[in-house]
Amino acid sequence: MRSSWRVFIVIESLLLLWALYQMFGNVPAIIFLTFALINLFYAVKKKRKTSFNQFQLIASIIIIVLSLLSSPAIWLALVLAIIYFGLIMGEISEVRLFNFAPWKKKQIKMIQTTSRNVRSGKRFKRPWIGSQRLGSDTYEWDDINFSVVIGDTIIDLGNTLLPKEDNVVIIRKGFGRTRILVPTGIGVMLEHSSMRGAVHFDQEVYHLNNESLKLYSEDYDESTRRLKIITNTLFGDLEVIRV
Repeated sequence: MRSSWRVFIVIESLLLLWALYQMFGNVPAIIFLTFALINLFYAVKKKRKTSFNQFQLIASIIIIVLSLLSSPAIWLALVLAIIYFGLIMGEISEVRLFNFAPWKKKQIKMIQTTSRNVRSGKRFKRPWIGSQRLGSDTYEWDDINFSVVIGDTIIDLGNTLLPKEDNVVIIRKGFGRTRILVPTGIGVMLEHSSMRGAVHFDQEVYHLNNESLKLYSEDYDESTRRLKIITNTLFGDLEVIRV
């Protein structure tokens, strides 16, 4: 979350600089903006308020807003802000309020297994934009492979049973943080590339700057169940957490 905030602030700051550059190229907009700021300052500083001062205040705010909206960069900044905060609110709304209720502390979930059938394959879609959480409920394991443009991702492997073979998670992402919750006793191989971001793996932190790394857990060679994690990220942190 913190890394996505930093990326959001950097992008918005660049758009504001672009908007300022566009404003200086628009002489009428600069004149109206300067006039509105002077009137706004005068209306706010005046001790005795009159109806004319209130009109000055409202008119100045309207002119300032219209002057700023004359820049396409401001519109783009607003669109990105709406998308970002919409994703944040969507992630917050996905939090289950009763996950930590007392009656759930001793809850037992059973996974029913079936005999292996002939593999027929399948076709499905995953969203490219937005925060996602995979594995909130008990599910049958299948290798994971998807791409995300922007958003935080949580993959919980605690609610599934990994087969006694090599299991694969492949993620390609533009911006956002990725968390993978791995049960204890599973050997993990991590291969990660990033333009900028940190990697948390086996209580170690690695900071990448246009770099790649490949890591193995200490129990990888001895484990009967193994997980291969292959990820590519432009900007964002990756966490592999034991549960």
